[in-house]
Amino acid sequence: MNTIKPHHQRGIDKLTAEYQSDPRFQALIIGGSVAKGCARDDSDVDFMIVATDEEYRERKASGNFFINRQDLTDYPGGFVDGKIIDMSYLKKVAQRGNEPTRAAFDGAILAFSRDKDLHHLIKEITVYPESERAEKMRKFYSMAFIQHWLMGEAQRHNNPYTLNRAATQLCLFCGRLILAYNRVFFPYHKWFYHYLEKCQQKPEGLIKDMNTVLSQPSAENATDLFKRVKDFKDWGVSDLEAFSWFMEDVELAWVNGEPSLEDC
Repeated sequence: MNTIKPHHQRGIDKLTAEYQSDPRFQALIIGGSVAKGCARDDSDVDFMIVATDEEYRERKASGNFFINRQDLTDYPGGFVDGKIIDMSYLKKVAQRGNEPTRAAFDGAILAFSRDKDLHHLIKEITVYPESERAEKMRKFYSMAFIQHWLMGEAQRHNNPYTLNRAATQLCLFCGRLILAYNRVFFPYHKWFYHYLEKCQQKPEGLIKDMNTVLSQPSAENATDLFKRVKDFKDWGVSDLEAFSWFMEDVELAWVNGEPSLEDC
């Protein structure tokens, strides 16, 4: 269980007291760095507040989905920052939410709820979908393979833009591969390293090699990183299969209207 700093807890308590009796809202969910256990002293308190259907319709009509208040915290630079959602949104996340959206509920604290089943729904959201895991690892490995190859091509052609772009992509997909292997959601970029560090099963020196690729992008450093990931286990993807996947699922993704792999 994550330890919450006392001043953040006071903010949560005041936030709860402010909205718990408000009939426009059904539940309050604390998220962000406070819930995830990686908050700094000056971190804000992030939350999602579940509106009734009527309140949500009114908010949608006015385009007002946010609550940002400084008066509910008592520490320098502190504030609470929330977005207004509804039960329909939560059900959609449980059914087909992408990884960053699901990861937003990792460690979530249900401060109050008038729906007795809401905690079950949040639990469902945060279960890694096993049926997608093998295919995701195949895709992430293939993308890492392509970015490793692309860094070599970029260095050969003295193309600094492509070299640096491929470096970030190589680190992203090597990392996403390891997250998927550990059944850990990709939390988007802000907490990417934090979640990688928590993974129990990963190549030794992974994050060090990623940092080297980012700070010193070169074909040689890319090879060190990719080889470390490739040798971690047999991913079951040949070089030809990786190239074929890239053509069919990335270059031709527009044909079927598929989302970017980064957003899955």
